[in-house]
Amino acid sequence: MSAPLNAPAVTAAPAPAAIHTWSTDAVPPSQRLDYWVGAVCEGFLEMDITSREAAGNFGATLVSAPLGPLVVNQVRGSAQDVYRTRRAIAHSRQNYFYLLCKSDSAWVTAQEGRAARLLPGDAVLVDSRRLYEFHLLQSADTLSIELPTAWVDAWLPDAGDQVARRIDGQSGWGGVLCSFVRQLSPALAANPPLPAELLSDQLGGLLALATGHGGLAQSQAPDEGRAALRRRVLEATRERHAEPGLTAAGVARGLGISERSLHRCLGEGATTFATALAGFRMQVARRMLADARFDRLSIAEIGFRVGLADASHFVRQCRRHLGGTPGELRRRLR
Repeated sequence: MSAPLNAPAVTAAPAPAAIHTWSTDAVPPSQRLDYWVGAVCEGFLEMDITSREAAGNFGATLVSAPLGPLVVNQVRGSAQDVYRTRRAIAHSRQNYFYLLCKSDSAWVTAQEGRAARLLPGDAVLVDSRRLYEFHLLQSADTLSIELPTAWVDAWLPDAGDQVARRIDGQSGWGGVLCSFVRQLSPALAANPPLPAELLSDQLGGLLALATGHGGLAQSQAPDEGRAALRRRVLEATRERHAEPGLTAAGVARGLGISERSLHRCLGEGATTFATALAGFRMQVARRMLADARFDRLSIAEIGFRVGLADASHFVRQCRRHLGGTPGELRRRLR
């Protein structure tokens, strides 16, 4: 029986992301290490792996799922040594940063002439474009988050200098970051409790704080100072985007700088205050329109929450920046 002509459209729930699993249980014991090397090369990147375990005792599992622009990987298995070699780097078509956290035992990583001994619960960042090695001395039980290089560069101005440095998982922002990472899993990534982009932004912000980029350094070269000022302006604009009638003068006043300095530093970054503000507002509007938890809010209320008190202006902004009216986006993004 056909539905009435005026029946409301039924929007299907988004399908969970695919979870991929590789397990040495699939092959005979004598073949497990070779199978594992192939699984790691397929699921991560090309790497060499050795293990002190007897061939018949070795075992490991890799489970992987995407989380927005990131990929959450969980490894469980026998102790092993992992090497990212020059040959592997030369053969790789894509490269990433990886943020690794191991909760059950200490382990060692080395890159760029630095070696870090990591305690249970600590985290570390590595760059697949450079040689590295992991020594997983008791087990390989590790959570590894695959981070696109452009994504990391957007959060850390000196990402290359952060590799192979221990991030203390027990105190300060490092403790907050590591606690957050330990909550992630491929199962959560496949069916996230909040929009994946929101979770990935949370991870990026915590990574910046944990590596010392939550504020301005006191002594910087002129170019670095202007870039840092631009980041402060953008961060302040993002934080205050929901204020109706927010102006460049208001943001500049809050930062203790002149409006001219604000416009100049944004111009050096090839953007304007109006463009940045609209981008932040539309980013949040898109997330709210895609999230069924906000269905109880009217279109006008969502517009007000992102700083646009005029509902018709909100609709025009959505058309211009997101490619559709709020109602269309609510249906399309599910």
